[in-house]
Amino acid sequence: MLVLLDIDGVMVPASHWKRPEFEADGFPKFSKKATDALQKIISETGAGILLITSHKSSYRIAQWQAIFSVRGFENLRIKKLHKNAGNLNRREEIMKWVEKGHESPFVIIDDDKTLNNLPSNIKSKLVQPSATVGLNEALANTAISILKSPQGALTG
Repeated sequence: MLVLLDIDGVMVPASHWKRPEFEADGFPKFSKKATDALQKIISETGAGILLITSHKSSYRIAQWQAIFSVRGFENLRIKKLHKNAGNLNRREEIMKWVEKGHESPFVIIDDDKTLNNLPSNIKSKLVQPSATVGLNEALANTAISILKSPQGALTG
C-alpha cells in the first residue's frame, strides 16, 4: 500500500496571513492534525509514502526520512517521484507514474486542483484536503477506506 503524498497544503496548511513555522532542520513544521491523520493511515494500513510534493527533489531519501523522523514518524518507508525534468503538472506526473507501473493499492493525498482532471479510475483514489486546513482525521478515514477497498487497486 502506498500514499502518494503532497506536503504544502496537506501536511503544512497554507496561511495567507503568516509564514509557516520551521523545525531546526529548516523544513516547515507539519500541523498536529495532519501528523496525527497520517500516523493513523500508516498504522491502520502499513502504507509507505511516495512523495509527490514539489520539494521531492530537494532532498535525498535519507534526508526525507530525517525530516519525517523529526516530526514523529519512525521507520517510515519513503520513496519519491523522479525529478520533474519535463516541467509536468502534478496530474501529468501522476499519470506518468501510473503508466510506468505502480504499487497497488494506493491513495493520492494532494490539494492540487489539477488532479480533478485525472481519469475517473485514478481520481477515485484522490483525497483532496483544503489547502488552508490540510489533512485531518475525516480525510484520513477516507484514505484508509480507499486503501482497504477494491477501489484502492487500479482498475480499468
